[in-house]
This record gives sequence, structure tokens and C-alpha cells, in this order.
Amino acid sequence: MNTTTQNHIATRTRTTLQWRPMDIAVSAAIGVACGLVFWGFNYISAWLFPMMAAILPGLGSLFHAVWYFSGPLALLIIRKPGAAIFVNLVGSAVEMLLGNQFSFGFVFVSAALQGLFAEIAFAIFLYKRWTLGVAALSGFLVAIEYGFYLLFFQYQGVALLSPRGIIHMICEIIGGVLIGGVMSWYLYLAIAKTGALDKFASGRAVRGVSD
Repeated sequence: MNTTTQNHIATRTRTTLQWRPMDIAVSAAIGVACGLVFWGFNYISAWLFPMMAAILPGLGSLFHAVWYFSGPLALLIIRKPGAAIFVNLVGSAVEMLLGNQFSFGFVFVSAALQGLFAEIAFAIFLYKRWTLGVAALSGFLVAIEYGFYLLFFQYQGVALLSPRGIIHMICEIIGGVLIGGVMSWYLYLAIAKTGALDKFASGRAVRGVSD
């Protein structure tokens, strides 16, 4: 997708920042869907991460963004302040209800922080720019936050400037940009092209539907 097309998507339709009942309902649905992804990935990570750590300690951080791609995706679709936080918290609630290996507090605090940092990238542009670049920046900021969050609360014995700490942060950032940002952008486009988002500015921008 070229820059002209991205700018078309970013500015094609007017966006109001006021939440509608439809925004809440669709955000909740996105949150539930993402919660199922989080829950399923918990089981995959139980064998994937030890295998990757055996190859190179810290390498598993490449895939942490599977747990936080929901924030950038929610903002790309809903285009409302707070969408990332709302969707992340709903997703985490679903994940916890289904059961996982993490503590309640760790999951919810982490989800809220991930949503907040995902919002920052779009807030910088006053929630008026919706491009691949901003989505990638959103994923990058969440990766920075989550990388440090893990070092403080999960990897207390790992120093930031140790080989494992450096590999962890580099992999976290790569995964955040590619999975949290780029993948979320193309997932949003794929959903919008089906017509499922035609009642949203985000969907009309992709399909060229009039307001």
C-alpha cells in the first residue's frame, strides 16, 4: 500500500471522538475475540518460549506482542480515545475467566498499561491520523512499556544491560512493531475490506464508501 492510499485512509472520512453505543458494542466484541487469542496463546507459549530460550535467552520476546496487538487494532477500527484500554481490559477479563497461568493483578495492570501506551501514538496526532506508520509507532511504544514491565515484575534477576536483557528488549521491539503494529494494520484492512466496518469511519475509508 503506497503513501497516497494510506493518507486517503487516514483522512477520507470525518471522525468524531464521542463514543456511540455501537462503538462500545463492537469494542466489546473485539475484546472478547482478542481474549480468546490471548488465552490460546498462553498454551502455545508454554512450550514455545522454553524452546526459544534454549536457542537464545530472550528470543521468545519476539512473540509477546500476540498479547498486546489488540490495542493498536482497536484504535485503528474504533478511532476513539480509550479504545485500546477498553479492548485490552475486556480481552484480559475473558482470558482470566477461561483460566491462565498468570496472576489477576499482573494481567489487568499489564493490560491497562499496554492500552495506555498504545493510545499515546495516536494521541500525538490528536486521533486524526490512522496510518501504518502510526500503528507501527503504537506497537513500538507498547513494546517499550511491556519490555520494562517484564524486567521489573517478571525478570527481576535480569539486568537491562545484560546479554539477555538486551536481546529481550530488541526482540520485544521487533515483535511490537511487526506484530503489534504492522500485523494489526493489515488485519484491520482485511476486516474493513469485507464490509464489516462500513458503519465506521475506519471501514468507509478503506472501501471508499460515502459518509
